[in-house]
Amino acid sequence: MASFEDFTRLDIRTGTIVEASEFPEARKPAYRLKIDFGEKGILQSSAQITHHYTIESLLNRQIVAVINFPPKRIAGFQSECLVLGVYDENNQVILLEPGKNVGNGCAIG
Repeated sequence: MASFEDFTRLDIRTGTIVEASEFPEARKPAYRLKIDFGEKGILQSSAQITHHYTIESLLNRQIVAVINFPPKRIAGFQSECLVLGVYDENNQVILLEPGKNVGNGCAIG
């Protein structure tokens, strides 16, 4: 079992998607995202969210992400954070979003 201390080591923040583009090099359909986390900076991520979202629908959308995992190289792209979502009944990702508009970089806890 994970402890509460394990949870507190994760830096989970709100951010706003400021750029989204196709990621044809990825093995599974995905987008490349740039996300503004306020004082934490702009980080990039790869996200397999093409089933429920278009590039246009992602722009300016607030999301929730883990920002303190080590960077991961995915098909030549440096992913710097993990965007969080829930799997629907078809195993497709639906993004986790704050229920109200909040500042970029707000901590989740």
